[in-house]
Amino acid sequence: MQITDTILMIRPASFGANEETASTNFFQSNDTKPDPRSVQKAALKEFDNMVELLRQQDINVLVIDDTPIPVKPSAAFPNNWLSTSPEGVISVFPIYAHNRRPEKRDDILKMLAEKFVVKDLQDWSEFEVEGKFLEGTGSMVMDHENKVIYTCYSPRTDVSVLEKFANANEYRAIIFFAVDNNGHPVYHTNVMMTLGENFAILCEEAIEEEWELIAVRQLLESSGHEVIRISKDQMHSFAGNMLQVKNSKGEKFLLMSQTAFDSLTEEQKEELAARSKLLSIPIPIIEKTEGGSVRCMIAEIFLEKR
Repeated sequence: MQITDTILMIRPASFGANEETASTNFFQSNDTKPDPRSVQKAALKEFDNMVELLRQQDINVLVIDDTPIPVKPSAAFPNNWLSTSPEGVISVFPIYAHNRRPEKRDDILKMLAEKFVVKDLQDWSEFEVEGKFLEGTGSMVMDHENKVIYTCYSPRTDVSVLEKFANANEYRAIIFFAVDNNGHPVYHTNVMMTLGENFAILCEEAIEEEWELIAVRQLLESSGHEVIRISKDQMHSFAGNMLQVKNSKGEKFLLMSQTAFDSLTEEQKEELAARSKLLSIPIPIIEKTEGGSVRCMIAEIFLEKR
């Protein structure tokens, strides 16, 4: 239940630096103003290469083309608005940035309902008018087997919406405060934490309250997850933004960017390689421009195939 063999990705039509997300995403780089056309071209090359690398390993990738109108610079990150569950539920989430809300497309939901067994559709978008947000599996790192959600406080994660979502789906929400190298709140939990079948990658340095860190570690370990620690510097290199998946043969892979892989120590690589094949994917333009990495580009499909 924890890992899937089918993922969904959105091929961007207008990839670029999103000014509406930069105020809360301190992983975005604002050093330069590159030509939008060159950024889009480079991002497409990285995206297509990522899809090819995944398919070479027999990982099932559903690729949906972004629509050119309206312009959606962050469309390559569908996991913020869409998630599925092993119970057959599709969830649609309230998004912080106004220019990201058009990413939520009925045709994608219809396609999923045609290809998979969908037992329920939960749309939480109504909370956007109240200024309350919950950005999918960016905000929430979900332990499906043990029905636990790990979440760090952020402008993009409203606790009241989180608790409503958790209660509706019979999950328990664990909430903690985490900061980056500059003391800013970590914008998404999935940049500091990865949850696999029997391991967790965690930036413990980001959780400054000792009692919160102890609670998180104890729950992870008691639910059968060995904690592999990463530093804040490694977090800023997207070493927390990984995803474990399996292919059509049941082989397990840990997906990460080349940036993340290069930041790991040899000991960390050995620990992770003992649990999954490591698949590193170069996406430097996507990472630098939008402050999101490989895991952010993937919406997991846990639904039963028709």
